[in-house]
Amino acid sequence: MALISLENMEFFAYHGCFAEEQIIGTRFLVNLSFETETSEAEETDDLHKTVNYQAVYHLIKAEMEIKSRLLEHVGRRILEAVCREYPSITYARIKVSKMNPPVGGKMENVSIELEKNNA
Repeated sequence: MALISLENMEFFAYHGCFAEEQIIGTRFLVNLSFETETSEAEETDDLHKTVNYQAVYHLIKAEMEIKSRLLEHVGRRILEAVCREYPSITYARIKVSKMNPPVGGKMENVSIELEKNNA
């Protein structure tokens, strides 16, 4: 079993409850970690025997391009898409951070973290 992490993926997207957020957009950081069996890939050096993290990145990118009001919704969609595409993933954890959120004061980011057990 291995833990694979895609860290600090940066996207410009249009998520938020305010109309302006869905027009102007802002930066988001996404971190995804997941557990999957990699023993065959370790022995064979064959990409088809593990989860292709380039393909995972593109799944995340596609979900980030779909406007949502809530980070919770974005995170759940990403988890569902990744686990649906790769049923060998037994556990996944995602963190979605909105940089410079419009909260009426200076703040670096706001984040949500979600988990999914696929076992």
